[in-house]
Amino acid sequence: MSENALAPPPRRPAVRRALQVGAVIVFIAACAIGILGYLGYNIGVTALVIGLVAAILPVPALVACFLWLDRYEPEPAKYLVFCFVWGAFVSTTAALVVNSSAAWAFARWGIPDALVAVLVAPFIEELTKALGPFLLLWRRRREWSGITDGIVYCGLSAIGFAMVENILYLGGHGYASGADQYGPATGAQMVFALFIGRILLFGFAHPLFTSMAGVGLGIAARTGDRHLRWIAPLAGLLLAMILHGSWNLIPTLAQATGENLILLYGFIGVMVPVFFGMVGLAVWLRSWEGRLTERTLPEYVRAGWLSPPEVAALGSLGRRHSARRWARRVAGDAGLRAMRGYQFAATRLALLRDGMRRGLYDDPKEAGRALAEERQLLEAIAGYRQAFAGRDPQAPAARWDGTRYEVTFPDGVARTIEPSDQPVVPVPVVLAPPPPPPPAPYYGYYQPYR
Repeated sequence: MSENALAPPPRRPAVRRALQVGAVIVFIAACAIGILGYLGYNIGVTALVIGLVAAILPVPALVACFLWLDRYEPEPAKYLVFCFVWGAFVSTTAALVVNSSAAWAFARWGIPDALVAVLVAPFIEELTKALGPFLLLWRRRREWSGITDGIVYCGLSAIGFAMVENILYLGGHGYASGADQYGPATGAQMVFALFIGRILLFGFAHPLFTSMAGVGLGIAARTGDRHLRWIAPLAGLLLAMILHGSWNLIPTLAQATGENLILLYGFIGVMVPVFFGMVGLAVWLRSWEGRLTERTLPEYVRAGWLSPPEVAALGSLGRRHSARRWARRVAGDAGLRAMRGYQFAATRLALLRDGMRRGLYDDPKEAGRALAEERQLLEAIAGYRQAFAGRDPQAPAARWDGTRYEVTFPDGVARTIEPSDQPVVPVPVVLAPPPPPPPAPYYGYYQPYR
């Protein structure tokens, strides 16, 4: 590997980056103005406002559920907002155009327009909802730590889409329809009824479908197999379309046959198992990042960069909260902030090392960037540690040199102690300064600095 590969990549000109970001903002804003103007023109301003208020109510709870999954390595807020507004405005605009055109074409061909919801809407809606996260993966692959991020990004895109779609149903089919026939009171009653049905009972539908595409995108982000990088997203997107189409087919069949039990059978037999299966997968993936630190970071323990208690304290959210409380007790608010930064950097380091093992950085330039990022993360961890290490008056002075402890006992004598078989050692230790990195990196899979 040449020395140029080790240097950080040059930044793109600030003007070019600003133009790209500005173009994206203008595009999304244009879609937002277009879709809201269309709704206001067709259902009326009053119905638009009522539908908007009602549709926004469940959004914080749904967003909180997805952010709960992303506790170990939270994603930048700007990317989360991008996915949400993409689904809310870009995806809904594209779906409105395509679905309206399909309904017009079906009417000319003598096909029931109810089939638009089965044959057209699932494909265009799932494709456009997943397109925003896909663009994020393409341009910001390093912000993807795995399947959890795919579920979070795609789930937020679907929440945005569902919010705007609910404006149409709650405001148009609900309030406007009832108010035009029987007055505002009836309109309010219809809004309430639709709110219970569409949001309280089935508000998870859109995020559930699009999360399938998120699983595929997350797999693509963490695999070194070039074929799987294309197959996984396509398979996830196809599964999302099939589930969405099946969901829309259930009420279509019930209305066509007059058998309302089809709704019950379809809901219990198909959607409930899929929902709980996805919830179980998401909860399991949530703890995967914690387990990943326990599997990956011991390499840095043996190299002298971390100590066993530090790795053990990263293994679960409960341990991380305990570490934050301890850091605040011994170093105040500055210690708390440093511990949060330390935990985030350590998680990023574990994900980076895992990516090296998986062969994600086979390109020389990518390898150079990964090595530079590893360096930066290790230096950041050492900097954060200075805020709280060695400040606990209730703990004896101790050092870890990568193989054993040197603990100063109450009698003033420093003794060497072998590490325990268990990962948790109840002594906050100070690390011995690690040796300088070698002059040239190991080509292929990187080795921690020794």
